[in-house]
Parts: sequence; C-alpha cells; structure tokens
Amino acid sequence: MRPEKKYLVEEVNEHLNKSDYVYLTNYERITVDEIAELRAQLAEHDAEFHVVKNTIFGVAAESKELPDMAEHLSGPTAIIVGGNNPSGVAKALGAFFKKKEKVEIKAGILNEKALDKAQIEALAKLPGLESLRAQLLGLLTQPGTGLVRVLNAVPQNVVNILQAKVRKENGDS
Repeated sequence: MRPEKKYLVEEVNEHLNKSDYVYLTNYERITVDEIAELRAQLAEHDAEFHVVKNTIFGVAAESKELPDMAEHLSGPTAIIVGGNNPSGVAKALGAFFKKKEKVEIKAGILNEKALDKAQIEALAKLPGLESLRAQLLGLLTQPGTGLVRVLNAVPQNVVNILQAKVRKENGDS
C-alpha cells in the first residue's frame, strides 16, 4: 500500500476508535454551509462528521474487523463518529436530513453490529441519554420511596389516633 493511502487508513482508524458506532451518510447534495451546520449540531453530542473515500473506509473497517459495509460504499460517503450517545446522534442526523430532504443515512455500525437505515431510524426514536438516565433513576428510587411510606405509615397512624383522643377529651368533635 502506498504511504499516502496508509496514512489515510490510519486517519480513518483514528476516527473509528473514537466511539462504539459509526454512521455512513450520503452527502452528495449538501452545501458547505449545511455541512458546517451539521457539524455544529453533532458537536453538541461530541460527534464528528468526516468525508472519507469508500475504499479507504473499507480497508480501515476490515482492519478493525467491523461488519462488511461494501454494499453501502458507493457514491460520496461521510462518516459520523464520536460521543457516547448513539441514539442522540442518530436523532440529530435524522432531524437534519429530514429538514434538508437531500441527504440520507446509508447504514451504520453499533457495537460491531451492522445497522440498516430502518434500524438507525428506530434508534433515533429512542429517548435521549439524559431521559433514559432519569427513567432509570426513577425506577431505582421507587422501591425505596415505597418502603419509606410503609415504615412511616405505622407511626403516622399512632399520631393520628393520639390526636383524635386528645380532641375527644377536649370536647372537640
């Protein structure tokens, strides 16, 4: 392999090492300003947008033993990698591409498993990472809250009985 190609493969490998996922997109009809806008939106999720040559990506993916994406490596291809929120990034990509109506997600890889366009769209419909954390926290605190209520009920009932007795003795009805 020529040194310049070897350098490009190493560069793509560095990008692939940044996360457990990679999304392949077609960027054929997107302007430079729109790419800058997309990069800004992805930066909010610590993700990056990189234009790559199909053959270079294929070699890099093969060297990392990722699933074969050859059927999706035609035409202009860009990769999106980085961050620890694949569903949030998929959501941002879906919203951006839906708004632009020009570009589409080709495929992806998540935890070394190939994803098709429909699976990425389903991933984008999942709640965001913060929302999932909040739901998990709610589930974890629910049993403790119930236990506190049960333990608090017995003394509260005793207090209510004593208050009723005091009111009865004082002639309050």
